[in-house]
Amino acid sequence: MALKKTIEELKDLLQSLQIDLEKAEKGNKAASQRVRTGTVRLEKVAKNYRKESIAQEKTAAPKKAPAKKTKAAARPFAIRK
Repeated sequence: MALKKTIEELKDLLQSLQIDLEKAEKGNKAASQRVRTGTVRLEKVAKNYRKESIAQEKTAAPKKAPAKKTKAAARPFAIRK
């Protein structure tokens, strides 16, 4: 559940950074400051996302191994006597 919250936080942060970047490009100094502080926050949220996603992968159910081929299926053109 925490991973979903972090994903939403990342999306919101990226969206606000994009808006402020556009304003900063036009010369808005306040927007430039928000971008600088936003990148620091982005770094923290991204590290948190990485930590949570790795933890979720470890707790997820293991995947089944693929079915093994039988000898006949492994060598369909084998000569039989």
